[in-house]
Amino acid sequence: MRVSSSAIASSAPVARAGDLLRWYDRHRRRLPWRADPGEAADPYRVWLSEVMLQQTTVTAVIPYYERFVSRFPTIQSLAAAPLDTVMSAWAGLGYYARARNLHACANVVTTRGGFPADLAGLQALPGIGAYTAAAIGAIAFGIPTVPVDGNVERVAARIFAIDQPMPAAKTAIRQAAAHLGADPAAQARPSDFAQAMFDLGASVCAPAAPACAVCPWIAACAACRQGTQTLLPRKTPKKPRPVRYGVHFWLTDNRRNVLLRTRPRKGLLGGMTELPGTAWREAPWTLDEALTLAPMPLNWRPAGQVRHGFTHFELIIDILAAQTAKIDAEGFAHALDALDDAALPSVMRKCVRMASG
Repeated sequence: MRVSSSAIASSAPVARAGDLLRWYDRHRRRLPWRADPGEAADPYRVWLSEVMLQQTTVTAVIPYYERFVSRFPTIQSLAAAPLDTVMSAWAGLGYYARARNLHACANVVTTRGGFPADLAGLQALPGIGAYTAAAIGAIAFGIPTVPVDGNVERVAARIFAIDQPMPAAKTAIRQAAAHLGADPAAQARPSDFAQAMFDLGASVCAPAAPACAVCPWIAACAACRQGTQTLLPRKTPKKPRPVRYGVHFWLTDNRRNVLLRTRPRKGLLGGMTELPGTAWREAPWTLDEALTLAPMPLNWRPAGQVRHGFTHFELIIDILAAQTAKIDAEGFAHALDALDDAALPSVMRKCVRMASG
């Protein structure tokens, strides 16, 4: 059932922004990209954190963020860096189109002299969609808007007991979040209100075990009154992910080099570095088929198998290994001792660990 704004306004329990903001002032998370109370947020750090946090948890992002900012302390330093250097620094975070867009956006922002301070201007930048524009706008520029991420979806769905399954419920949830953000107290502190919503969803209104007893909005939560808070937002059952298969080759030489190659710029893991290998397909590869695509005609031996989950499919990789006196194949030789510096995505780092372990 679609929930209209008028229905929210007339039937919703009262969840006052002031109550949430008082809770936030006492319990706000300390995050490396977050400004201290009374300080202005740095748009570069807000933007960088929001891009990193897409499809990734806060806990996983923090060490990457700290290393990235240490390497690129300003947007100008990021724009000036070669794309391959940026991709290498991003390696392990996944969704590598984000890194390419990050670099492109840094160049646009540097050229124009700074981030635009309006939602339309932000959304026109490379890699910035409606949510990221709203997050940067609210947190860095004080625009009175509520960015709706997974945490905010959960809070809004529970406060208003929106029981329509996802993703169909997203429209009603966005309306509910906007209604919460229309409170004068939220309008007066849009940056804090947006981050308070994030923190409430992350630390109190958790997915499986919400800590309702300490929630500043417990009295206003319709789902809590109904006892349905752990059921919301309702998820549509996921279909099993299809499985794909590939073979990758671990070829080393007597000078402690390994053969690597660069993936095409476009497509999955575009522009990243990998071990040479076959295409990823729905049917398993036979050994004879795989050997026709080996980088050199050598005595290849099995070196293990790696499983890796992508968003839309599961990948199973068989690894074949060989050694030669000198690498003479398409790609480039890279020192084994310097593999940490290579722009290897997570799936390839798994392959490296398997082959070299």
